[in-house]
Amino acid sequence: MTEGQLNALNELARKKSGEAIGFLTIADARTLTDLGLARRAHSGWEITPAGLALIGGPTDPGR
Repeated sequence: MTEGQLNALNELARKKSGEAIGFLTIADARTLTDLGLARRAHSGWEITPAGLALIGGPTDPGR
């Protein structure tokens, strides 16, 4: 995983916890989606439980 992809994953974790984040590089977010670590939703990019598990964050089995 590149530094940019890891940064995007951490930003998505911050977003999930309610923090405001800046823009993500689309290429990084798409790669995370391809890896199953993020998904594209109506409200923007979201981290998946697999993404949270990778960075050691709490998972939400309901999602």
